[in-house]
Amino acid sequence: MKNSIVKLFGILAATTAMLSSCTSSDGATSSSSFVVNANDFKGTITDGDVTLNASTVYKLTGKIQVNSGATLTIPAGTVIEGVGGTSAYIAVAQGGKIFINGTAANPVIMTSGLSIKNAGDWGGLVLCGNAPINRVSGGASTAQSEVADLTYGGTISNDNSGSIRYLRIEYAGAAFNTEKEFNGMSLFGVGSGTTIEYVQAFHGADDGFEFFGGTVNTTGLISIGNEDDQFDWTEGWNGTNTNWYGKLAFGKGNRGIEADNFELGFLNTPIANPTITNMTLVGPGSMADANIYGENDGLKLRRGTKGMFSNIVLSSWKVGFNVEHDECIAAVTTGALKANNVNFLADIASKSKGKNTAGISVDVSAIVTESATATGAGNGIGIPTWAAGWSVGF
Repeated sequence: MKNSIVKLFGILAATTAMLSSCTSSDGATSSSSFVVNANDFKGTITDGDVTLNASTVYKLTGKIQVNSGATLTIPAGTVIEGVGGTSAYIAVAQGGKIFINGTAANPVIMTSGLSIKNAGDWGGLVLCGNAPINRVSGGASTAQSEVADLTYGGTISNDNSGSIRYLRIEYAGAAFNTEKEFNGMSLFGVGSGTTIEYVQAFHGADDGFEFFGGTVNTTGLISIGNEDDQFDWTEGWNGTNTNWYGKLAFGKGNRGIEADNFELGFLNTPIANPTITNMTLVGPGSMADANIYGENDGLKLRRGTKGMFSNIVLSSWKVGFNVEHDECIAAVTTGALKANNVNFLADIASKSKGKNTAGISVDVSAIVTESATATGAGNGIGIPTWAAGWSVGF
């Protein structure tokens, strides 16, 4: 009888272990009902944790969605190749979490799976959190994301969507139409409990990074060669940020930064008011063709945004700081929209220009204090030391 009981407990233990942690044929492990198919990587993770295998290349053929209560873990060195245009993207819903555990020597890479890679070959990475947005003034509203069609926004400022470290996103930005397209990374109402460090958006078809409200903080963002703005924010984003680098590529692109509070309510609260310290933005040259490079602004600050910038390097822009609308003009006057220690390195036609809501030119030179010793992201327009080894395109 004793031996029978021992054997029974052994069988139960083994069965429990198999149920709690399953390994797929590609080496991914899971405590979830989700089944991983590396050659047809798509579906919705509704429970448990799915951990990918770094030695396997995953063909992203459709949507991977991480629902509330579920997690997706991606170890260092993992490669995910998007091959499905707008249908191929990774989205984290409210309450879901993603853990991207790259390293400087071994980043996680999300890229095009096509033999000839181009901007817009696949969607991108979308995070939707419960932090405040200002589509309705007051910060308690929610909305549907323009891509992935997921709810975002709420009242949890410290909401946690996971941790992302050392990730490179390449050739993203697939477009549904001229008004609806993916960014490299889209952050919808993402909270300050989320970690985002050392992420590059490279040669995407729209913005590199776009913040739609939320309170998430970032360190070490690189946006190179994206075909609209390198960085963009709206809907009341507030975050503390260090070490940003943005650069337009030859033949494509618009601004270094496009910044709004909210386009349908310039004074809606919470007011967009990020802090960015140590930033370099490199443009296409002050005489670049406007039909190719749009407004050619280092920073376009409009529609009520505030913000504090320090230790900034700007090079090769038609306009360094372009400020629009009465609310932003007032923020410059009060010092709530300010850039300290700015180094205009080369080929800047105008350091600043401003227009009020009526379109009348206004002096906004007070937005800037200059410093010839400002180093920007760390090395002027050169590659920063913190970017070495895991990023590309400098």
